Amino acid sequence: MTPYDHRVADPMTAPALRWGILGPGNIAHRFAEEVQRFTRGQIVAVGSRDGDRAQRFIAEAVNDGDARAYGSYDDLLADDTVEAVYVATPHAQHHDVAIAALNAGKPVLVEKAFCLSARQAQEVFAVADRRRLFAMEAMWSRFLPHYALAKSMLADGELGAMQAILATHAQSLDLDPAGRMMNPALGGGALLDLGIYPLSLFHWLWGVPDEIIASGVLTESGVDLRESITCRYGDRMALAYTDMGAAGRNGVQIIGAAGRLQVADWFYTPQDMTWVQSDGDHVTLATQVDGGFQYQVAEAARCIAAGRQQSEIMSWQATIEVLTMTDSVRQQLGVVYPGEDRAAVSSGAVTERE
Repeated sequence: MTPYDHRVADPMTAPALRWGILGPGNIAHRFAEEVQRFTRGQIVAVGSRDGDRAQRFIAEAVNDGDARAYGSYDDLLADDTVEAVYVATPHAQHHDVAIAALNAGKPVLVEKAFCLSARQAQEVFAVADRRRLFAMEAMWSRFLPHYALAKSMLADGELGAMQAILATHAQSLDLDPAGRMMNPALGGGALLDLGIYPLSLFHWLWGVPDEIIASGVLTESGVDLRESITCRYGDRMALAYTDMGAAGRNGVQIIGAAGRLQVADWFYTPQDMTWVQSDGDHVTLATQVDGGFQYQVAEAARCIAAGRQQSEIMSWQATIEVLTMTDSVRQQLGVVYPGEDRAAVSSGAVTERE
């Protein structure tokens, strides 16, 4: 076996950056924890439409006693000490909030899925380009050591002629009829929360498919409960199953003529990989790390410090292409996001929890 170096740059070597968080939900808690634990960055401000909620978030998740809580997004965006903004609102707000931050002169790291559609993403990136500011989708998996190693091994032909990728992402999520996951206006359904991970992995390894075929089951509210997605790349196939109503074994197999790479569960999180060679030998590739979000944070900090507007690992074009894939799936299933054709949804319809 080629002695591949799976190490990626130490996040602690990235420049320090002062972050503001918009949308203090569950995912933002993890972001705050790992920024403070694994990078030199700081959380200096948190914004919510509910100032008390922002203050509670700071009390629970922020180490800096001087961090400021804001009861509006605009107030945080006016804070000159905030050097970059992490957008952790629901999908349906990403477009509007990211554009507001960019127009306020703030670089943005926007939670996945970056927007509801490729069209919305193009609009956000157009503003970033016009303002000459950094913008990136927070698809954290792309920056993890095992993703880097898998791509290197494929590029060097270690698995032989590639044949297939098989990926599952199934979780029992909150299916409260009044909740976000069941609400098409908020980008609910399995696709943007779960299916985005296998589709982004397919794109990371093989790029844009020649054909996408999707089949699925919708809820009464019109969101996708589960789907199977087949992506054809010439004579290669990438197959995904995603489900928000069942707890699955969330593994991946990357299959070539000379062997396969596999992750048994939670493939999109920091994990060891197994290389199963054609002679049956199993080699464990030690790629598991603590945390995980710190790598995308460090990439953003390095790009911003260098004056770059986008990351080579998670480029604007990559985000647009993956969202074009989700658009195709959505159209085949008949899922419609009512908020897609307008910049924002009414404040009364939106929850900040993710």
